[in-house]
Amino acid sequence: FFIMSSCIFIACTSDKKGGISEKAQKNLDAMHGISKAIETGDMSKLGDYLAEDVIDYAAEGGPAKGFENVKTELIKFTQYADNMKTEVIKELADDDYVMCWMRFTGTMKIDQMGMKKGDTYNTTTLDVSKFNADSKAIEHWTFVEPAEMAKMMMATTSEPAEKKKK
Repeated sequence: FFIMSSCIFIACTSDKKGGISEKAQKNLDAMHGISKAIETGDMSKLGDYLAEDVIDYAAEGGPAKGFENVKTELIKFTQYADNMKTEVIKELADDDYVMCWMRFTGTMKIDQMGMKKGDTYNTTTLDVSKFNADSKAIEHWTFVEPAEMAKMMMATTSEPAEKKKK
């Protein structure tokens, strides 16, 4: 009984904080730093979180390659809306990847992404980032709710399908 109790006690008092490794926690902290930069528009610490050779596959015009190009895309994105907020619904992290199920809310400053100036938005995404040995993001993907994506795609169509047929 004593041996079994000791084993259970030792197993329940592991040194790992919540079962997450130090590297995974650093990756998670970097992801939070990127989210905060997007939310506040302050890109001054972005170099702490993104590698020089980062690729953002979720950039508006296709993959953005390299730190400066990704930073430019993020700055552009922050100029679309006021009161931008990010909320983590659920996150998972390991030594290589962080996956965040997130909610983005705000008010549009300009007509963009299928919304008009003054429209409020509430979009849910799944963001996946891969990290290097220094806990800097090297790749990023965003998966958007299908209904939100359809709205954005419809906004990029130059004219309705009925007019094109005539």
